[in-house]
Amino acid sequence: MESPWRPRRNRSSRIIRDLTAETVPDRKKLIMPYFVVEGRDKREQIASMPGIDRVCIDNLLKDVESDMKAGIESVLLFGIPAEKDDVGSGAYAEDGIVQRAVSSLKREFPELMVITDVCLCEYTSHGHCGIVSNGTVANDPTLELLEKTALSHARAGCDMVAPSDMMDGRVGRIRQALDADGFENLPILSYAVKYSSAFYGPFRDAAGSAPQFGDRRAYQMDCRNAREALREALLDEEEGADILMVKPALAYLDIIAAVRSATDLPLCAYNVSGEYSMVKIMAAQGFGNERALAVEILTSIFRAGADMIISYHTRDVCREQWF
Repeated sequence: MESPWRPRRNRSSRIIRDLTAETVPDRKKLIMPYFVVEGRDKREQIASMPGIDRVCIDNLLKDVESDMKAGIESVLLFGIPAEKDDVGSGAYAEDGIVQRAVSSLKREFPELMVITDVCLCEYTSHGHCGIVSNGTVANDPTLELLEKTALSHARAGCDMVAPSDMMDGRVGRIRQALDADGFENLPILSYAVKYSSAFYGPFRDAAGSAPQFGDRRAYQMDCRNAREALREALLDEEEGADILMVKPALAYLDIIAAVRSATDLPLCAYNVSGEYSMVKIMAAQGFGNERALAVEILTSIFRAGADMIISYHTRDVCREQWF
């Protein structure tokens, strides 16, 4: 016999729905990424990422000041050097673009949380995340350069380093290098579970970091694998990561949930460029409401278990108070 009792969802007021919502997204748990370039008075629109620009340090300071007034408290920096070489020397140069950007931001806004991307792909002429030897990316020789990059960011004054290269053992090596240089309390946000994804296209356009040969499947994860994600995450935790990350987010909500269940460390998810651009383009074409789409996506990422989200929609969410 069918039960006479039915849920009365249609009779709930907005206040009741808000009170009983299981997942409530928080603007303070969003991190805004920025692309920083050399020069002065430079602002370059990124065609594949509407609303996101490449900016020089002067304009970065202006943008961050405005974003902080809207409530943004945490930023992630990607550097784009004027010149690239086969060993990515701009990544670990003491006067590199990210190093100078960090120093400027912390001088002007000491309360701002400044996170730096630690990788070589934006700085190498071949576009790969490490040293290339005989046509392949050499894991161990790359580790030394990642250590140098993380140390140079720490010395510039960053609040957290975020290695995104997916080289084996890099979290442990960076932790050891930071500790030996007096940065025992500087946390590591590890791109622990980073898939080789088609959703990175707009980012590679923005950073000019598309591989010049081959692809990154040798060191980034296969989208078909889930158990491997847990092995990668737990290994980074063992090596000393303070926060773990899953990237991308939208197509990997199951992975976010699985990693959340496997560890008590804080968990970050990266709502990547392709996910952002899809929403922007849908809205521009009149195929969907941008606010509704972005809020639903970000809520789903929090619901899956993320404690914080890196998202290019952070500025829109905070300025327009979408939630």
